[in-house]
Amino acid sequence: MVLSKTASQTDASVHSTFASRYAQASLPRFKIPENSIPKEAAYQIINDELMLDGNPRLNLASFVTTWMEPECDKLIIASINKNYVDMDEYPVTTELQNRCVNMIAHLFHAPLEEGETAIGVGTVGSSEAIMLAGLAFKRKWQNKRKALGKPIDKPNIVTGANVQVCWEKFARYFEVELKEVKLREGYYVMDPAKAVEMVDENTICVAAILGSTLNGEFEDVKLLNDLLTQKNKQTGWDTPIHVDAASGGFVAPFLYPELVWDFKLPLVKSINVSGHKYGLVYAGIGWCIWRSKDDLPDDLIFHINYLGTDQPTFTLNFSKGSSQVIAQYYQLIRLGFEGYKNVMENCRENAMVLKEGLEKTGCFSIVSKDEGVPLVAFSLKDNSSHTEFEISEHIRRFGWIVPAYTMPPDAQNITVLRVVIREDFSRTLAERLVGDIQKVLHELNTLPARVTAKLSTSEEDAAANYKKIVKKTEVEMQREIAEAWKKFVLLRKKTRGVC
Repeated sequence: MVLSKTASQTDASVHSTFASRYAQASLPRFKIPENSIPKEAAYQIINDELMLDGNPRLNLASFVTTWMEPECDKLIIASINKNYVDMDEYPVTTELQNRCVNMIAHLFHAPLEEGETAIGVGTVGSSEAIMLAGLAFKRKWQNKRKALGKPIDKPNIVTGANVQVCWEKFARYFEVELKEVKLREGYYVMDPAKAVEMVDENTICVAAILGSTLNGEFEDVKLLNDLLTQKNKQTGWDTPIHVDAASGGFVAPFLYPELVWDFKLPLVKSINVSGHKYGLVYAGIGWCIWRSKDDLPDDLIFHINYLGTDQPTFTLNFSKGSSQVIAQYYQLIRLGFEGYKNVMENCRENAMVLKEGLEKTGCFSIVSKDEGVPLVAFSLKDNSSHTEFEISEHIRRFGWIVPAYTMPPDAQNITVLRVVIREDFSRTLAERLVGDIQKVLHELNTLPARVTAKLSTSEEDAAANYKKIVKKTEVEMQREIAEAWKKFVLLRKKTRGVC
């Protein structure tokens, strides 16, 4: 007679995760569980849930690198347990960071003598780099004002309304007024003339963007430098410039070497760049480079010795991984100037393929510029029936993540879609995306205009209530449509949670 038994909850002989009790248990969401589980089960259930994330390679909303060579992946894994801040214990890693700073500083034409060490620091991204640069400007401005016996309670920064949110964070966290130059339809970057008009004696710097997040366009840093130089001479001030080159810093030197935007301009005192964007490194690395030692106040630099030796540090955080620093050095020596140029040229060419494909549909207006970060920003020529938010929502069915958003003030009536062209976005994918967008357009054209139907009043109701109805302009209608679809998309996202 054959005897059978039911495996107990602690029966270790059942090796399959899906044959165990762990496949039936709900995952903890609020409290750490009382008991341990096998490593295989922990891996399997977490890996299974992560399958519901989007594919990073098809996330066309992000500037952040999503592919690196396997050899670099090996270096990253091998150094994942090194704490970057332990400079005495990991001197080679520190040396690699210094080499990266020197290479990037020379790329940006820092005025360095032969063999002179550049002034800069690795950060977790451009957000931290901007915080550090802003603090340096604020402290220099404060020190000068104190020496003159003037108040230091109302510092401000002048930027365009197109700046990334990290500038707003800096202004709020460190109590600096953010004076924004408003945009206008057809002109989606900071106007240098208007920016200089807003400069006063309390302006710690003017921030120019090399590669706007909204449409990839480069702001005219040279014109800003020239106009600000004139104002400084007239007023006796010495208001400097910071260049936020998070997206464009690893693009302009290779695609537009004649463009003057960096330390060639005397008023540019610091530049930040994201290594994890077109520096071609996975997320978690940025750089801040100063023109000279005089532009980074000594009283912002801390010296510690409890890790072995005297170590200067100027960061917002302390511990962080070494992997991304090592990966950045790998890319710089692996690709060299030639390799980076080839990658950027490929990105630009694939952006043109996408742009031309969208133009051939006859449905879109291109908002981005040919000279700038390799991306394509575009709007519907006619969104009276369906909107950019609908296209963004429907294209996800094919796996693509393409964001739709409204422009900042005073161009908020303009809604755009944006596709960022990264290293791993090939011509084949560009052509495939155009085809999928055409399918979405065809499908939407067969559907009723749901939004406008909700926003419009029937002819019968209008006739009965004509005295109560205020006729809206076309711009007001487009704003209402955009707002309605933003709410709709947000509601869809909120209801997609895994139970």
